[in-house]
Amino acid sequence: MRPITGRAELDLFCRLPYVLNDELADDLAAGRRRPEWMWVALRGDRLLARVAWWGRSAGDTPQLLDIVDVEDGSAERDDLVDIGVRLLRTAMAATLPGGPRPAAGGPVGYSRFVPPHWRGHPATRQAVEDRMAVLERTGARLFVERLRLEWRPESPLPEPGKRLGFRPVHDGEELVALMTSVLDGTLDAHSRADLARMSVREAAVEHYEDELARYTSPRDWWRVATLPAGEPVGFVVPARNAYNPVIAYIAVLPAHRGNGYIDDILAEGTRVLAEQHVPRIRASTDLGNVPMANAFRRAGYRNFEREIKMTWS
Repeated sequence: MRPITGRAELDLFCRLPYVLNDELADDLAAGRRRPEWMWVALRGDRLLARVAWWGRSAGDTPQLLDIVDVEDGSAERDDLVDIGVRLLRTAMAATLPGGPRPAAGGPVGYSRFVPPHWRGHPATRQAVEDRMAVLERTGARLFVERLRLEWRPESPLPEPGKRLGFRPVHDGEELVALMTSVLDGTLDAHSRADLARMSVREAAVEHYEDELARYTSPRDWWRVATLPAGEPVGFVVPARNAYNPVIAYIAVLPAHRGNGYIDDILAEGTRVLAEQHVPRIRASTDLGNVPMANAFRRAGYRNFEREIKMTWS
């Protein structure tokens, strides 16, 4: 059990399949991953298990455990799960000497992308549950399951509505104030966990500074939705992260919920990105946030994956 030596061992590390494999070389080059954060369990030249962390570019500490794999389809399944547990514990002791808590203090430490209907296929379900068992035996628990959504240019572009106007966000302070307002009654598991440990204002500021303010895409893409008299009713943050164009944040202010404005706001955010001739637009929402999931479906977004998130907090 050891970390890989560097880029020369990427082929070894990628012998176990996963959708993130194609991103690992770029992540290493950009500093989002480091060889010492990427561990393997080998028996001879056979790769039995692997784990890896991801971090922000040039960050000092890993932010997210997003690869935990054991060899699938083997009669040695129980033994391989045991090996996965031993590997993860060994790697955590070396990589996270302070323990398996996210470096930024947030609630989520592990993420895994899975097929959208993973529970309906026995082999896929077994593979997902084996990986979750590895995490659970190190003290983690399920935090939330999320829908990963995608809009493609071949889908119809939502038509502009007539009820709302849209303008750019004035500045970061205005967006933080709007984010503070929409946290009232939020259905988002991450936001609810943040509110359990900090004030509403602090949660909005942390989200803005840790994510939205870091995007290098133009801030004039960000939109505030208004009534004809200029009163804000919601906002949307179209952006581009290190991998894809995304709907990074979308919300309706509490006083204006229940009027169907979310459809108009999502349509605007989608159009902003579509005008950049992007190959796809990605978004995500909690499985339990049915109103938001339905809005994405109506806008032509399809659920192409789910995401399992677990935490040690």
